[in-house]
Amino acid sequence: MEETVAPQPDPDRHPVTGLETQAVIDAEITRIAHDYEQSGGSETQPRLDYPPYRSSLLRHPTKDLQHADPEGIELWAPCFGERDIDPLEADLTIQRDGEPIGERMVVAGRVLDGDGRPVRRQLVEIWQANAGGRYVHKRDQHPAPLDPNFTGVGRCLTDDEGNYRFTTIKPGPYPWRNHHNAWRPAHIHFSLFGTEFTQRLVTQMYFPGDPLFALDPIYQTIVDPSARARLLATYDHDLTQHEWATGYRWDIVLTGSHRTPLESDVEEGL
Repeated sequence: MEETVAPQPDPDRHPVTGLETQAVIDAEITRIAHDYEQSGGSETQPRLDYPPYRSSLLRHPTKDLQHADPEGIELWAPCFGERDIDPLEADLTIQRDGEPIGERMVVAGRVLDGDGRPVRRQLVEIWQANAGGRYVHKRDQHPAPLDPNFTGVGRCLTDDEGNYRFTTIKPGPYPWRNHHNAWRPAHIHFSLFGTEFTQRLVTQMYFPGDPLFALDPIYQTIVDPSARARLLATYDHDLTQHEWATGYRWDIVLTGSHRTPLESDVEEGL
């Protein structure tokens, strides 16, 4: 009788979930970082193809984009102005009948061009997870509770000095299935429109000292450490309010060598 040989466990995959381990992802991140350091190059934007971010190959265009006529787009695309934005939309803590749960905080900063000039009347939109790390989105299956008093979305216009300001709740980290035990660092998504509706910048703001940075393939798609650092907000004690909210400051630079990195198709919008 022929003896049956039991299959050997794959050391690169978790025995229960079958997903690759964090060690596999870490090794790839380390190798890419080493190759970048050796190249002597300078990359300030996320890589479209970043193997540790397993689904990045499926999330960016593989063919040449279809170029649209900007003037034609303006004929049918929605438009906005100061009268469309209520100042209260910048406060994400008053959108429902009660107080959201979590660390209340103020996030403020300036929108600047590459020469340090303020970008005035810029529409700034944000979206984020709640304090438990869950979005108000049907595709978010993270078994954390939804907060009935927190939608996670807000918007405002910059003032004459390019300042923006939001009052919100600090988002929590959340899991995703890139690999076994994968967690995204806490972050807030930002969207800015330019002078035309066809112009848009989408990026993410992170919080200093997050232990998940080195483990996160999305954050690491920006291989240059100094460019990654431009995504970090700074705790600002002058912005912090007595017995009310902590304060974080984050400036966004639209052009030039120090511009803020974009998501650039590597993130699906969560």
